[in-house]
Amino acid sequence: MRRLPPWADALLVPLISLLVAFAISAFVIRAIGEDPREATRIMVEGALGSTYAWGYTLYYATNFMFTGLAVAVAFHAGLFNIGGEGQAMLGGLGVALACLYLPWPHWSVALVAAMAAAMLFGAAWALIPAWLQARRGSHIVITTIMFNFIGAALLNYVLVNVLKPPGSMDPASARFPGATVLPRLHEILGLFGIPFSPRTPANISLVIAILACVLVWALIWRTRLGYQIRAFGKSQPAARYAGIPPVRITLYAMLISGALAGLMAVNNVMGEAQRLVLNAVEGAGFIGIAVALMGRSHPFGVFLAALLFGFLYQGGAELALWTSIPRELIVVIQALVILFTGALDNLVRMPLARLFALFRTRSG
Repeated sequence: MRRLPPWADALLVPLISLLVAFAISAFVIRAIGEDPREATRIMVEGALGSTYAWGYTLYYATNFMFTGLAVAVAFHAGLFNIGGEGQAMLGGLGVALACLYLPWPHWSVALVAAMAAAMLFGAAWALIPAWLQARRGSHIVITTIMFNFIGAALLNYVLVNVLKPPGSMDPASARFPGATVLPRLHEILGLFGIPFSPRTPANISLVIAILACVLVWALIWRTRLGYQIRAFGKSQPAARYAGIPPVRITLYAMLISGALAGLMAVNNVMGEAQRLVLNAVEGAGFIGIAVALMGRSHPFGVFLAALLFGFLYQGGAELALWTSIPRELIVVIQALVILFTGALDNLVRMPLARLFALFRTRSG
């Protein structure tokens, strides 16, 4: 198969795939009797037209950065971690226990402890599937997706029987103490004189997510462990021949992946809800797969793809609110984006590769 230049593979292929997905979405919107241009205007204004809109877009994007990075690290090791949903759920449990049962003098100290608890619980939930893959040969896709259901059942039990306040009918924990409230984005930007809507859940977790992108890049491309993970993902027999232990790399990659997925809970549990509720993850673990695919498992690509899906989530909510377009159609648009940037990637890549080969032949 003809190879594309690296810049074309990283930029052109996902961009064209995205345009194709949006073009088909426009036909679907037209088919149900709505105006695609008006729908596009509402989505853009609803997701990007004000600081209020940006706040929600960035809030969703923060979740997707964490889960996208989690999937990307596993991808580099040749592992398909489809359990980000369950790992983020258990990360939320860790955050709740850290915030509810330990006294904190200031949000900064509580944040460090909550991050550590979220990473620990998320990594622990990834450890068993990782061990089963490394030692028993159990397929990582099967075990991680099953652990999503086990995690949901475990969280349900803990919320109803342990964390629910006496007399409450709501399957949720008590609200966290005031000392654990994280600074919102408008407070952070206000320090620099930048006005921003205070009515959004975007918080300091966005900064942590961006920092996580930088640290994952440094880990994968600037450390010995990162080299071993990439080598193992490219060819397991060659990695074994080079002395890279497969069991250790599988465990390390999945532990890091689970820890990153667990970190998402700092944003939605500690930063937004200020308590642990059922279904706090809201599918972000599965969206992380699409984010990693579209971002080519590169942290900068994950960052951009997370912004895109944050736009789709917030813009889609506004579209469902102000038009007769059902909310389910937004899921269809997201599915088309996932389909063309993931499963049907070669539909764009192969013609583009032939086109570049033709240009090279003519210029040569």
